[in-house]
Amino acid sequence: MKKTKQLLACLVLMALGLGTAQADYTLNLVKGVTQLSNEVYDLHMLILWICVFIGIGVFGTMFYSIYHHRKSKGHKAEQFHENTTVEIIWTIIPTLILVAMAIPATKAVIDLDKVEEAEMSIKVTGKQWYWDYEYLDSGVHFESHLDEASEKVHRVSTMDPRSVPNYLLNVDRPLVVPTKKKIRFLFTAADVIHSWWVPDLGWKKDANPGFINEAWTYIEKPGTYRGQCTELCGRDHGFMPVVVIAMEQEQYDAWVKETLAKQNQAPDLSDQTRSSLMAKGESVYLKNCVACHQIDGNGISGWYPALRGSAKVTGNMDQLIGFIQAGTSKMPSFRKLPDDQLAELITYIRNSPEIGNSVGDEIQPNQITPKWDDDE
Repeated sequence: MKKTKQLLACLVLMALGLGTAQADYTLNLVKGVTQLSNEVYDLHMLILWICVFIGIGVFGTMFYSIYHHRKSKGHKAEQFHENTTVEIIWTIIPTLILVAMAIPATKAVIDLDKVEEAEMSIKVTGKQWYWDYEYLDSGVHFESHLDEASEKVHRVSTMDPRSVPNYLLNVDRPLVVPTKKKIRFLFTAADVIHSWWVPDLGWKKDANPGFINEAWTYIEKPGTYRGQCTELCGRDHGFMPVVVIAMEQEQYDAWVKETLAKQNQAPDLSDQTRSSLMAKGESVYLKNCVACHQIDGNGISGWYPALRGSAKVTGNMDQLIGFIQAGTSKMPSFRKLPDDQLAELITYIRNSPEIGNSVGDEIQPNQITPKWDDDE
């Protein structure tokens, strides 16, 4: 009963135009934080009220005619055919309405494609199942995966999703952008079609393999804005959110400087304790392996092999390193994975209680060497 009352209240608020009714039910577009998003919202409301007015006029006339000209009052249906005047009227009026709707709609569509004079460009690549961001002007480049808390909860049925803030809408590395700067986005994909969507920006754009789509934004105020992939891109489609953090230019410049310093820093090849290797290895596993091999290492029957009790995982260390670096037709190559992360991952999958392996050994980052043929 409470939910029903809330729904009715939201419907009334939306009908009166007093709010976007997003407390418990999302019944309208998000107004957003950019000029584009406000333009799209205003266009939506304009078209909505035109349709409401037409609906009231058409159904009001129909119900009035049915009630006041009913048979019980002695009325008889008139028999008539073509009426040139009526046909001209019901052709001209809808045409004028469509033209009136098309003018602001065309303006909005043109504004959405005005990527010229952008002050910075970001390439967004959709992958199964995460986003790859490359800042073409500064050289910053990183991957953005679902955050570890959400990753664990959605794969373990006994855990409560309500215990995780922004469940399935948080990432390990958000996209950071400056405010009051026109930003051009270039969208593509490495495997299948994805779609990048942040409601507060007012648009979404498909990321297609082999193609480049463009969009732009200009954010006035700092804040955190969340979205997700809106194209059914595979089994883990629901687990590749988008998080955009807009910050003032000075803060953004400091972030770029810090990020580039970390990005250009050589991997830490110093020895680590077993507990450190295992803890960091779990993070690497959750980002790169869990989608196929599952959190318990049982894989997916017929598709992805189990790591639990696998002779390849628990067998010869050098062969395992070479296998992970080389990849297979189903598993991507991990040659670009830094040596410290590869050592952490291998130590984890060979000794993780969650996966069910307990070899009892470890490998340090400085023991990782290429195991593939350079002539491949």
